[in-house]
Amino acid sequence: MGKSVKKFLMLVVDALRDMLPIVLVIGFFQLVVLQQPFPNLSDVVIGLVFVVLGLALFIRGLEMGLFPIGEAMADALAKKGSLTALLGFAFCLGFGTTAAEPALIAVAAEAADVASIAGAIGKDEESRNSYAFGLRFTVALSVGAALVLGVFRILKGWPIQYLIIGGYILVIVITVFAPEEIVGIAYDSGGVTTSTITVPLVTALGVGLAGAIRGRNPMIDGFGLIAFASLLPMIFVMIYGMVY
Repeated sequence: MGKSVKKFLMLVVDALRDMLPIVLVIGFFQLVVLQQPFPNLSDVVIGLVFVVLGLALFIRGLEMGLFPIGEAMADALAKKGSLTALLGFAFCLGFGTTAAEPALIAVAAEAADVASIAGAIGKDEESRNSYAFGLRFTVALSVGAALVLGVFRILKGWPIQYLIIGGYILVIVITVFAPEEIVGIAYDSGGVTTSTITVPLVTALGVGLAGAIRGRNPMIDGFGLIAFASLLPMIFVMIYGMVY
């Protein structure tokens, strides 16, 4: 019990240290540049304490749960020798974690509101919900496909740089033909997929899989899945915008 408490306190100190640059920047601009006191200072301090504790608990949760189970499942599926099961797990993992991603939910809702105001979709709630759901489904589908591609790359040992370069060339080409209204949303969709839920599990999948396959180096082959998870949503969402 003593060791657990000590480790958690160390995580709190690390989280506080990580938050310190943000606090200093905000404090400098608020007090020196704007020369105004903090509004509701007590609420700000309490909120900061919650953020630090939440960050510490989140890191501890990753260490205890998400990283071990992700690596263990990847290792077990690789040893089982079923390519279908492995690729199916990768797709479901990418689709499920992205569909539940809070950042994506927020961006999809905001995009639906803006599209409604701009007249691109109906102003009723059903139209906004349909647009947001379609956007979330498209991004989740693209991340699932990205993990399938990434896992296949690890299995085959393909160099990642050629796939990434080719993917971004495709992004540029599709950007020329996609509606202007969807391009910015598509580019942002590539960023929001790599957030709190998706990144830990996807990273654990790549490292665990590369460690379980003979001839693969976890440092070289285990990373890179996040890059695919950022790239393919841009392509899929722009195509979604062209079709929608």
